[in-house]
Amino acid sequence: MSPDLVRIRKLSVELGGNRILSGVDAGLARGQITALIGLNGSGKTTLLKALLKEVPFRGTIEFHCGHDHSHPTPQHIGYVPQRLQCDANMPLTVRDLLALALQRRPLFFGIPGAIRRELAGMLSSVGAPHTLLDRPVEKISGGELQRVLLALALHPKPELLLLDEPAAGVDFQDQESFYDFLARINRETGVTILLVSHDLSIVSKHSHHVLCLKDGRIQCQGTPTEILGSLRQTFGDKGLFGHNHD
Repeated sequence: MSPDLVRIRKLSVELGGNRILSGVDAGLARGQITALIGLNGSGKTTLLKALLKEVPFRGTIEFHCGHDHSHPTPQHIGYVPQRLQCDANMPLTVRDLLALALQRRPLFFGIPGAIRRELAGMLSSVGAPHTLLDRPVEKISGGELQRVLLALALHPKPELLLLDEPAAGVDFQDQESFYDFLARINRETGVTILLVSHDLSIVSKHSHHVLCLKDGRIQCQGTPTEILGSLRQTFGDKGLFGHNHD
């Protein structure tokens, strides 16, 4: 069995005539948390979208997961986006949002009792109260929303979990709790995690491996201890902070 769950080789992405990623070579070690860091515009979100096959790319991405270890199906990959766009003219409760992912029939036909019980279990598994189910998605806090999105991403037990700055806009106390919970999921289930973050304290505390992107290329990679000491040399005095999409 390959030590890497995902292998990325000579990955390049060009969008609208602009080269976003160029010659990216990296591996996501099975069962570990890899942090992806870099300045705004360095290509972090684009790299996640390439893994999700949401953007065209050149090069190869090899998935060593799924039943045949080559062609993962959606249930093998979970994704937590940086933000969720909700249409205020079509309000959804948390129950509705979760049910859309679990049942094929339209919501106006109702949600069967078995699925209702499963939804409560999904929230419980990420430390969120079942009372959240009746609240409109647009009315819950940032920390609560990220728990809901994590519950969706973890169903049904992915081998790879991708998170794009999942705690952006969440207050500090909720951030700490959220990342501690991610680390616990990693320890208890062995799920491989690729985490985009600007918070170097989070990267240092929870990640096993760090990938540093600059101008669409991997500039450095290694353990947090190896990488954090070279960040000033790699990225200059601009720092890594900010929360814009790349």
